[in-house]
Amino acid sequence: MSWDESFADRYEEWSAPMTADIAFYAGLARAADGPLVELAIGNGRVAIPIAQATGKPVIGIGLVARHARQGPCRLPRKAGVRLDLREGDMRDLALDEPAGAHLLPVSRAAAPAHLGPTAAGPSSASRPSLRPGGRFAWNAFAFDHHVGARIDGSHQDRPVPHSVRYWVGDNRIDLTLDGGGTSSLWWATKNEWLGLLDVAGLEVAALYGGFAGEPFTDESHEYVFVARHRRATG
Repeated sequence: MSWDESFADRYEEWSAPMTADIAFYAGLARAADGPLVELAIGNGRVAIPIAQATGKPVIGIGLVARHARQGPCRLPRKAGVRLDLREGDMRDLALDEPAGAHLLPVSRAAAPAHLGPTAAGPSSASRPSLRPGGRFAWNAFAFDHHVGARIDGSHQDRPVPHSVRYWVGDNRIDLTLDGGGTSSLWWATKNEWLGLLDVAGLEVAALYGGFAGEPFTDESHEYVFVARHRRATG
């Protein structure tokens, strides 16, 4: 079994404490004009509350098959919401109608980190599929190298038994299952994120250090980005 398959089976339990981001993304969704899209929908822990709060359907893009057998995604009708679940890679986003908001509420799941050198994909795909005034929002770790050095070579049992290697030169951590199968995570600095947005034709509408709207500072441990179409100048 691969890391992703093994992790999907434990994701509902592992992600249960993650609730701080839901109100933040629901607020953006309420203000959006047009369809709502959640990238890396996972088990629907954010998409379902957003659909309930807004009364709007949510298009969920991701590796749906891995999560469909467990978690809230099993219960959209019972939850009284409409989810349009679409199996696919979020880097290849294509919509029939431009969206009012793209949401990537990854929290500790760190979906952008798994994209590595191709992390520009979601940003680049989001720009043409956002309508004017639309927003692309996501959060990601601000990586602490002290933590990377401390856990390098360690063995951990949660969410599944695995070993950890930290590669300084690549700003990468490898997570290897005891039975084989490796997942890699890369981290970007603030300036690297800003560069990716610029290449994608987007600009920062807001950058917070947390979901309560805290200012992002040199000591922040999380990026909470809200981006929009880059405004014409000159």
